[in-house]
Amino acid sequence: MTDLMEYTKNGSIEVIVGPMYAGKSEELIRRINRAKIAGLKVVAFKPDIDKRYSVSDIISHNGKKTKCIPVKEISEINKIVDNETFDILAVDEVQFMDESLIDTCQKAADSGKRVICSGLDMDFRGEPFRTVPNLMAIAEHVTKLTAVCMVCKMPATRTQRIVNGKPAKYTEPIILVGATESYEARCRKCHKVLE
Repeated sequence: MTDLMEYTKNGSIEVIVGPMYAGKSEELIRRINRAKIAGLKVVAFKPDIDKRYSVSDIISHNGKKTKCIPVKEISEINKIVDNETFDILAVDEVQFMDESLIDTCQKAADSGKRVICSGLDMDFRGEPFRTVPNLMAIAEHVTKLTAVCMVCKMPATRTQRIVNGKPAKYTEPIILVGATESYEARCRKCHKVLE
């Protein structure tokens, strides 16, 4: 896998997607760390709703981490992006952000910045997750990762929400921040949503 550093001068958008436990944040952190080794300035963000492991770090499920700025709204990212000198804009958990993130990413890439986003491509229902499909459509590069299905141990592309030991109902709220107590990686065959 390339780090796509050659695209920095012209601007680019990279999107890392997959189900929970696929290593999306870990891959984002890896790319951020390699950029820092190269002497590039990175500004990293995550939605402040994600406080699972830390308030001010992007942290993977396996404990890798990097500092970030938690934001409530895209306007907070825009203020920093408009007023700071940086080479790379990194955003984790983009599925929790609204459509205005797309304009922010486009503007940064159009000005020659490398933009790296990561998040779930599908919600627990197995449907496209908010902003992510549109980010994937405008990206120069999309990396789709898989996890391991917790039922059959085959490659997993979906996120199974669990409520009281059973699959969630379709009518459950889309956004529920959680980890192993609420979610499992599943393949298409083993993924279930109750009516």
